[in-house]
Amino acid sequence: MNDEMERSSLDLEEIIKEFSDHSQESEQEETVTEEVAEEVAEEIEEVAAEEEGLEQTRRIDPAEIHKAQKNADWTQETRRIDAEEIQKAQHSDEDWAQQTRRIDPADLRKKIENASGDTITFEAVRSQLSDMMDESEAEDVAKIWNPGEATQTEAFTERWEPEYEHPMGEYVPPQPIQFQPRSRLHELKKKLVAGPEKRFYQLSEVGVSKLQAVIFLSVLVVLIAAASTVMYATGVIPDHRVKVMVFCQFITLLFAGLLGSYQLIEGVADLCKKRFTPNTLLVVAFVVCIVDGIFCLDQVRVPCSAAFSLAVCMSLWSTYQRRSTEMSRMDTMRKAVRLDGIAACPDYMDGKKGLLQKEGQVEDFMDTYAEPGKPEKALNVYALVAMVVAFAIGITAAVLKYLTAGALEGVTAGLQVCAVCLLAAMPATIFISQSRPTWVLERRLHRLGTVLCGWQGVEGLRGEAVYPVTGMDLYPPETLRMNGMKFFDEREPEQVIAYATAVISATECGFAHLFTGLLDSYNGVHFAAKDITFYENGGMTGVVEEETVALGSWSFMKELEIDVPDAARISYGMYIAIGGELSGVFAVNYGKHPSSVAGVNTLTAYKNLECVLVTDDFVVTEGFLKGKFGIKNKRFILPEYAQRAALRQKELPEEAPTLLMSTALGLAPLAYGVTGARVLRNTSWAGAILHIVGGALGLAMMLVLVILGALDLISPLNMFLYQLIWMIPALLITEWTRIL
Repeated sequence: MNDEMERSSLDLEEIIKEFSDHSQESEQEETVTEEVAEEVAEEIEEVAAEEEGLEQTRRIDPAEIHKAQKNADWTQETRRIDAEEIQKAQHSDEDWAQQTRRIDPADLRKKIENASGDTITFEAVRSQLSDMMDESEAEDVAKIWNPGEATQTEAFTERWEPEYEHPMGEYVPPQPIQFQPRSRLHELKKKLVAGPEKRFYQLSEVGVSKLQAVIFLSVLVVLIAAASTVMYATGVIPDHRVKVMVFCQFITLLFAGLLGSYQLIEGVADLCKKRFTPNTLLVVAFVVCIVDGIFCLDQVRVPCSAAFSLAVCMSLWSTYQRRSTEMSRMDTMRKAVRLDGIAACPDYMDGKKGLLQKEGQVEDFMDTYAEPGKPEKALNVYALVAMVVAFAIGITAAVLKYLTAGALEGVTAGLQVCAVCLLAAMPATIFISQSRPTWVLERRLHRLGTVLCGWQGVEGLRGEAVYPVTGMDLYPPETLRMNGMKFFDEREPEQVIAYATAVISATECGFAHLFTGLLDSYNGVHFAAKDITFYENGGMTGVVEEETVALGSWSFMKELEIDVPDAARISYGMYIAIGGELSGVFAVNYGKHPSSVAGVNTLTAYKNLECVLVTDDFVVTEGFLKGKFGIKNKRFILPEYAQRAALRQKELPEEAPTLLMSTALGLAPLAYGVTGARVLRNTSWAGAILHIVGGALGLAMMLVLVILGALDLISPLNMFLYQLIWMIPALLITEWTRIL
């Protein structure tokens, strides 16, 4: 190879020298061409002088003039031909010189000097030369680059070496794809910033401080209106002050409408969206009360300002609760570093659905949290029906009054009855019947890091269900400790620990990682166990290195008729027997985790909800659960190990929606979310039914009074007292979600 390199270098130097000589010859030819051009120019000047002489001669002899003209034409033609040849020669010389200048000898020499032993081809130089040569020259140069077939080595022989375009060196394998454990967190944070965090800051800019101030002013207006109504009904106000009081009541009514302007605008917006809500009914009641108040100023009677102000106050409180609830949910989501979801698996155990864990997605919450629930939709339908019935009762009262007292009295009576019926059909607490239970529950769930995926999650978590509990749920790794160990036979401690690790690692026991760490600290050998068998009384057996290994509690060893000294009996000990003989005991400790205790207790305290143990950990027995968690009821199921394995194999359907999500570890966040959703559903339906019944009862009473003609009983004070009476059970019902 070195000989070929030297020959190639010599050939390149000859080419460079040849092209250098050719460049010098081109410069000499260019110099000669310039001299020829100067001689032609001198001849042209001489011809011009001769023409001047011929012109002078032409004046003398016409025949000579004619002859001179012929000579001049011939001379001009000759001059034109010579000029074209000169120009053509100049162009050809310039082109050849330009092509010659493209080759830089210094550049070629530099490429040769920089050539190393690893570079065995000159494709770059060859391509540069081929661009500036014609076909014949390229063939000559090709002979230099390829000396002939005689000097070439046959491929795949002993002396053959492959050619590489790039320098040869040590082989560098491709770098593996780096696994980034925080990539999932990064993707999660991007979605959280674009969704919950953005919405949280939007709500924070609006805030609740102004809304709290408006609620405070609304409460003052309610107190003023209620006090003046009571004073008028009891006769405390003198007769000459009644008109002033009525005017103040009318102003109070207008001011209450001003404070609730946001609610009124929202009611109109709902109507534009083809939805009829309690806020829309509030708008209708406000319009009717204003018209009735105008007649009250003329007839000197008190309008229904107290009852209307109370309804506006409750509506504002509902808005405050909804906004606070949404901010709390968004705050929980935006701080998340993980999302554990719950979904329903149909026919999980004995025909009951199972509430299984899955990975939660941000979209599962953002797409469902704002959807109205079925009780709220039922109240919307009731509000529309109540408005129609109230107008019907008002028209009935107007007709009856018209037949007895005239048209004006009929219109006045109809407006008064219609205003009272609209307020009676809409108990003030109807506005908070859905928002307050959710608000109370969310304050508890926010501390646990749990959010419900809208009413879809509430409905999906109802009914009979089974919640699978794993060993990680009962005792997280941080609650397990190993206090000591003792060995009894002549086996080496490393062997006993290795056998115990092999058997316990084949299960989902929480102590597996502790035994593995203990074996590594002894520099022991890891074995694989086979023929694993579980026993209901807290033990298991397996085969390790053709020896039978039994691992379990003291009672399990007694049942296997293995002699255990009384001095080795401890409360929470894990005994190991190899080959039918006791080999050691490990003192273990199960700590109580607050999240596990609270989660198990809340799951087993609700009807139609059962816990089922799906782990194959032999330590968790009925006595263990009773001693550690105080579970005494039958809602914690311990199935056989074969059934547990079958339950662990069941998977969620792909279309199963996420019902709730937790951002914290532990059993309590998910357990409180499940039970809280059940309580929320019951509370929402109870509140809706209560207010529908209360409103229907109020409309029925108004109809009876109208038919009986007892319009004097339809007073603003009685209407206000009716509202207060229905507030008591409504507020008590909304407190149900506080008890979990």
